[in-house]
Amino acid sequence: MSNKLHLIAIGGAVMHNLAIALKNNGDLISGSDDHIAEPSKSRLQSEELLPPRLGWFPENIQSDLDGVILGMHARADNPELAKALELNLPVWSFPEFIYRKSAEKLRIALCGSHGKTTITAMVMHVLQRENQAFDYMVGAQLAGFDVMVRLSDAPIIVLEGDEYLASAIDRRPKFLHYQPKIALISGIAWDHMNVFPTFQDYLNAFRGLIKSLEPDAHLVYHAGDPTLCELVAEGCKARLHPYQTPDYQVDQGVLKIRRSEKELLPMSVIGEHNLLNAAGAAAVVQILGLNEPQVWQALADFPGAARRLEVIARGAGKTVIRDFAHSPSKVTASTKAVAGQFGRSGFTACLELHTFSSLNPEFLPQYQGALDAAETAIVFFDPEAISAKKLPPLTEQDVRTALNRPDIEVYTQSAALMERLKSSKEHIKCLLMMSSGPFGGMAMGELANFITTS
Repeated sequence: MSNKLHLIAIGGAVMHNLAIALKNNGDLISGSDDHIAEPSKSRLQSEELLPPRLGWFPENIQSDLDGVILGMHARADNPELAKALELNLPVWSFPEFIYRKSAEKLRIALCGSHGKTTITAMVMHVLQRENQAFDYMVGAQLAGFDVMVRLSDAPIIVLEGDEYLASAIDRRPKFLHYQPKIALISGIAWDHMNVFPTFQDYLNAFRGLIKSLEPDAHLVYHAGDPTLCELVAEGCKARLHPYQTPDYQVDQGVLKIRRSEKELLPMSVIGEHNLLNAAGAAAVVQILGLNEPQVWQALADFPGAARRLEVIARGAGKTVIRDFAHSPSKVTASTKAVAGQFGRSGFTACLELHTFSSLNPEFLPQYQGALDAAETAIVFFDPEAISAKKLPPLTEQDVRTALNRPDIEVYTQSAALMERLKSSKEHIKCLLMMSSGPFGGMAMGELANFITTS
């Protein structure tokens, strides 16, 4: 039986994929948004789901709807939301809706301040390789998967478990809605200052997840994170599965895991922290009954997720890597990973400050040392982004002082940054571009091709 559903903020990364998945399942889908960027716009258009006009229109909400799904981008005073509540229609945040669709499934939630998208993708990769039937919801486009959300009659669902709030009217972390039977927490490092003003507030989100797990559930957690271990030690009813980085070595720029005294398994991923992610993913799928050797063989050829230490160009002895890293712990891990694999000489790391937290002068000192593994450190921020977030102005000196690196270069114009990087072509051996934003609209492909072309 099909349902008639309306998605408020349909243009979001997960929301537009959810819309496509529901349409593919035979539901009647409509949606609205006040801004829809690529690739959401083209993908919605190709599925005939693109709203005919931008904005919020109460007339979109009619009494014959079976429900409304509220995206995170929509505000509490959204006029379509108000109309839905006035008509007493069911209103769900997308994590609430996902749970409703998966209540009878074995739910796996991959959580943590860093690495959750990659670990989710790794688990999906192994299950696909082993011909296991599963549904999923993940925050990045993955090779071999047409959409980022799948809802079917499969007995398992793999969920990227975000700690951010479910919606403007549901202030609970998203991962609490999933009620997982298998949960993984990769580590804890303060993020989302606009939602969790103090580190204690942030800890409470994960504390709530840990305490919510039932005795028949499983908690897989990074044993090398002391903060996380303290939370687990406070009391967890679930069965515990600690994991840590496997023994490895770097051989001619390739990471190789030591499987035995004589066997070294080459891995496709970049960075020690991705070996840690792989260890977490391996622990999860082994709980499902897959044996360790077949799991690691599958993980060895994992190609990576989009914008997660993604090599976008290679040539002329140079490599350009794009990464989604934006929080202090992620930036530190990514920078160290690239330096460890490609060396410090000729390594340029470029970070865009784009999130609310990163552009906040009070939070900025959390990035101290985050770029130190790179020979050349560059920071970019767009003053318009600061204005849009209604934050106090940020100066170049603020950035240098906060990161405590005198030689750091700071840019506020994307054209100037592009010219700076192009002019360094001969010196650059590896360029790492880190951001959850667009670098002011910089043509990343053009830059990458220029750097790696003889």
